[in-house]
Amino acid sequence: MPHVRRLKTAGSLFFLLAVTLVGARLIAQGPPTAGGLVSVRVDISGDWAVTTNEDQPHRGPGPELGDYTGLPINDADRQKAEAWDATILSQPERQAQAHPAQYWMRGPGPALRILKILNPITQTQIAYTIAGGFGRADRIVWLDGRNHPSDYSEHTWDGFSTGEWNENGAFTITTTHMKMGVIQRNGVATSAYGKMTEKFFRHGLYLMLFSYLDDPIYLEEPMVRSHNWTWNPGGNMGLGNPFEPVDELGDRPLGWVPFFALGVHQTEYGEAHKIPFKATQGGTESLYPEYMNKIKQYAADEAAEKAAAAKKAEELKKATAKRQ
Repeated sequence: MPHVRRLKTAGSLFFLLAVTLVGARLIAQGPPTAGGLVSVRVDISGDWAVTTNEDQPHRGPGPELGDYTGLPINDADRQKAEAWDATILSQPERQAQAHPAQYWMRGPGPALRILKILNPITQTQIAYTIAGGFGRADRIVWLDGRNHPSDYSEHTWDGFSTGEWNENGAFTITTTHMKMGVIQRNGVATSAYGKMTEKFFRHGLYLMLFSYLDDPIYLEEPMVRSHNWTWNPGGNMGLGNPFEPVDELGDRPLGWVPFFALGVHQTEYGEAHKIPFKATQGGTESLYPEYMNKIKQYAADEAAEKAAAAKKAEELKKATAKRQ
């Protein structure tokens, strides 16, 4: 028994030592700032396992058509989303399409591998690489003070990212030059004029990301999201599945583009979940608690409209029976 107690004590001390070492590697001092203060840097490198504590249906199987709830989209984006048909991903040029940076962190997953890029001569860190997104549009976040390119420069799936640490040690990424891409896998998109800001916070073994996306074309206000990961030092990220385009549209003419016609409304989501159609359409006001009052009003209005339509149909039916 004394031997067992000694083993337990040794195990506890080893665990405390491991936690101490992990905590010690989180924070490092950076160079002095302009005011002479020493900046604090939280290291985010390593392998990270995704922890999904929110929005699982959206991030796993994907959202339903017509589900724009909680998204600050405008009429133009709503119209674009209503015309979107998932079959478009069967076009040869889109079968290997990666998730855009605007959606990259959303899902499914992703598990992350964040690595440092060092200057081979000075050994100072000049960038982070972030891998793990669907389609392997791996990201590079530059830390060497370089400027973002001209507005007329190429836009890519991963965009152009620069990073810096703020006074509290949080790592902030600014991304521009992203291709127009979805922010939800049911056609809701942002334009190529979007600008994304991401803030990483590390709490021991846990990594949290807070991001907001500005888009003057499709969003009424910045879209905010959060994500979580757990440190996974034993992670072994594979190279991903190779993509090979094949003919999935054999019954369609060459160049056919799938879409829903202008004016088509995706009502199935609201009907399936007994939500008033107007309440599924998103917009800035749908983000705030007081919107619940509007949902109740929408439900009452929709019930009244259905009752009036049923009454009119019954009256027409009786009138038709009399004529016969």
